[in-house]
Amino acid sequence: MYIKKAVIIVAGGTGSRMKSEVPKQFLLIHGKPILMHTIENFYRFDSKIKIVLVIPLNSILYWEQMCQLYHFNIKHVTAFGGPTRFASVNNGLKSIKGAELIAIHDGVRPFVSHQTIADCFQASDISGAAIAVTDSVESIRELSEKGSRSVDRSCYKLVQTPQIFNAKLLREAYKQEFSPLFTDDASVVESYFATQNEITPRKISLVEGNRENIKITTPFDLKIAEALLKNDN
Repeated sequence: MYIKKAVIIVAGGTGSRMKSEVPKQFLLIHGKPILMHTIENFYRFDSKIKIVLVIPLNSILYWEQMCQLYHFNIKHVTAFGGPTRFASVNNGLKSIKGAELIAIHDGVRPFVSHQTIADCFQASDISGAAIAVTDSVESIRELSEKGSRSVDRSCYKLVQTPQIFNAKLLREAYKQEFSPLFTDDASVVESYFATQNEITPRKISLVEGNRENIKITTPFDLKIAEALLKNDN
């Protein structure tokens, strides 16, 4: 039985860390804007998935011009970005009706594997909430007022997107007041779980992501992205 899916692709970057006047989601890799690679990836995963793109209001016209320039015809809905990721996702949710599972994904993560997407959808269908994570390959130190100390890296995970949730659960979670502690969508849903006083508290399912699923935020990341695409072709 087919499960109706949607994805909110959040692309509100400014390009400050990229040291570029062009927002990072619109920079070219392999001759095409990063954002188009990301949208194409989800479309190739499931051509029936509803795609909602959230970008800043002042970038809407620029995006439409780019779609014409690159003959980009994949069907998607555009929503306005807000002052925070929380507000942007909330705006994206308003454009979705009928979906049973909703994914939220960073616009500058074009290399998430179809296996990772599928595994997150499957896990969220069972538990209601699933996120992609990877192990840390670096040593980790915890900072404090006294200095720093080494910690066991096996006790920590690096969080990626997509983060996928039962649609009803996600909408309820996003009715909360904004908190600066909301660093991603999983933190919003976890906060909602904490308000429910359930005998058996619900948890976020962790799904193994893929190392190539980098978030492109610096010039060095762009070089890695070009290399990944070159090896893919």
